[in-house]
Amino acid sequence: MPKMKTSRAAAKRFKVTGTGKLKRNKAYKRHILTKKTTKRKRNLRKPAITDETNVKNMKKILPYM
Repeated sequence: MPKMKTSRAAAKRFKVTGTGKLKRNKAYKRHILTKKTTKRKRNLRKPAITDETNVKNMKKILPYM
């Protein structure tokens, strides 16, 4: 059976934690930042854990992570 291909787009956006969960960056931090509060922008800096409903699909496109 041939090797499975990793989705390179997903590989650049997700990292695996020590416990095997997928870590991702938050959206809405690229532009139109003047109307967003400092607190909101600060909280967008912190990474988030991928939701359990998406993990099954993510593991499929990231077979070697």
